[in-house]
Amino acid sequence: MTKAEYPMTRGVRMLRSKKVAFTPHLYPYEEHGGTRHAADCLEVNERAVIKTLVMEPDGGKPFLVLMHGDREVSTKNLARILGVKSVDPCKPEKAERVTGYQVGGISPFGTRRPLPVYVEQSILELPRIYINGGKRGFLVGIAPQDLGKGLDVREVEVGI
Repeated sequence: MTKAEYPMTRGVRMLRSKKVAFTPHLYPYEEHGGTRHAADCLEVNERAVIKTLVMEPDGGKPFLVLMHGDREVSTKNLARILGVKSVDPCKPEKAERVTGYQVGGISPFGTRRPLPVYVEQSILELPRIYINGGKRGFLVGIAPQDLGKGLDVREVEVGI
């Protein structure tokens, strides 16, 4: 796929500026299709398709959680790790305002403002991951070790 055939998002610009090797993957976006639909379209394991979730602690600043497509986040365990009373997903309007991306196309790369990124530890053990490139229907394939290039990444174990 040539550069002209995929979107030039802030996420792609950031990956290029940090010299992160990536492969672009376009697929037909489906409302509420989620990671299962993306994995089916790309013919990869859903575990390798990574969700970018925008969360916030009670009264605190939003942050991102990267989780396997086939798992959920234990907000209780995450709150315990962060030392706060509770953690909840941001409302879609706030998630879009904070990241600068549309829900369904939120990338951890090139967010409107830098956000802390909590990554499920087992993601880093995969040989390759597919994560949103900053637009609905657009994933980028990268080596999981490259997440730390340009992102404030902290490992956690909060998947259920």
